[in-house]
Formats: sequence, C-alpha cells, structure tokens
Amino acid sequence: MSQPSPQDPARARHHSGTDADAGPDAGPDVDAGADARAEVEVEARPGAEEKGDGLRERLVRTGVALVDAEGAQALTLREIARRAGVSHGAPRRWFPTHLDLLSAIAREGFAELAARVAEADREADRTDAGPRERVETLTRVYLGYAAERRGMYELMFRHDLLESGRLGLRETSLPLFARLAALVAELRPGTDAVTAAGALWANLHGLAQLRHWGSLSLATGSDDPAPFVRAALDAHLGPAEPTR
Repeated sequence: MSQPSPQDPARARHHSGTDADAGPDAGPDVDAGADARAEVEVEARPGAEEKGDGLRERLVRTGVALVDAEGAQALTLREIARRAGVSHGAPRRWFPTHLDLLSAIAREGFAELAARVAEADREADRTDAGPRERVETLTRVYLGYAAERRGMYELMFRHDLLESGRLGLRETSLPLFARLAALVAELRPGTDAVTAAGALWANLHGLAQLRHWGSLSLATGSDDPAPFVRAALDAHLGPAEPTR
C-alpha cells in the first residue's frame, strides 16, 4: 500500500552511510513554531537517560506524538532525541539506524489499526454479519483511521522508509491484508483473492489520499467517500445483494 513519491533524502543518506539527521535540525533551534512543538514534547529528564526498555519506549512514544503532530517528514533521530530530552546519540543505542526507529513507530500505528479491526470483527460477530458487510466495515475502519491519524497513516505505508522485516513490523501489518483477502475469497470463490484484495486496497488507499489532498472534491464536487466506496466495492467484489 505504499504511495509513489520522490526518493526520501533521509533514506538516500542512510544508504550512502552519511548521517540521516543532517539538515535543518542539525543547527540551533529557532523560536518559530515553538508553541506547536511544545504540544508534543515529552517531559525531559536531563542527566537521567533511562537504560533498556524505558528509554526505548520513551523514544517510540515521542516519535508517535511527533508524527501525529507534524508528519513523517519531522521524524529525524535528532529531533526525536531532543523532544525526548536525551542526547542526540542516545537513540542509536537501541535503534542502530534511522529506519529501525521509524519502523518501531510505524508498528505502533499498525497495532492500533489492528485493534480497531478486531473490535469491528467482534461487533460483526455479535450481529452475525456476512462477508460483504464485514468488508464494508473494514473499509470504514481503514478510511476512518486514515483521516484521524494522518501522519501515522502516511508513515505506515511508506515502505521505502521502513524495515518491514525487522522489529515485528511485517508480523503486525500483513495480517490486516490477510484478513481482507480472506473476506474477498468468501465473496468471490475461485478467483485470485490476493490480487482482488490488492486492487481493492489500492483503490481505497488512493481514495484516502485524494480526499486528504482535496483532489477528490475538486474533480467530483463531493468530499463524501461513501458513493466512491460503494463503486469500488461493486467493481472489485460485484454488486451487493439487495437488502430485503
């Protein structure tokens, strides 16, 4: 579910062996935007950098707050360390590369999305919902998450920035797609469910992006995702059976 984008400078620097944090963050702090930054500052404890999981969790927690407030482009090691109140080299003790820390932050996003999907499944179990209803619910959960956690959502699917095979990220993200594919297989037995689910997912991801950028309403005159979701589901899964 990654989106086309220019190659990220941080990734290029990582692969060339240079500091992934070089850039505007490397210089002195500026006062502009200080109030906004303060909203996501994690309480600093100078001279008291935790060891082990305490520091690791604080860095991830700081990164989650930062991506929610300012987006994935703000997630440099130096800025996360500054907001966590530790030295700029401290993150590397627990996250050897920038990609490792980004992956740990994205894993938190996938865990939350998975929890929302699991809750929706439990509700569907209580109402004895069929596979089509479950796909519709999954779609609402996905688009709702994309709208509510915009920065995290964009990071989660930037696999050009993430190490999906490390830190359990792949084990957290792939079951979500597997759940969609299983539902598609129920609705369209005998078809390539993985391909059909991938096409539907790409359609939904594009819908979320175009809606966020304002392109959807500009082109269609409507910002309501419901008719576009129905059209996407009908196109990939076939028309819904009429309700009685």
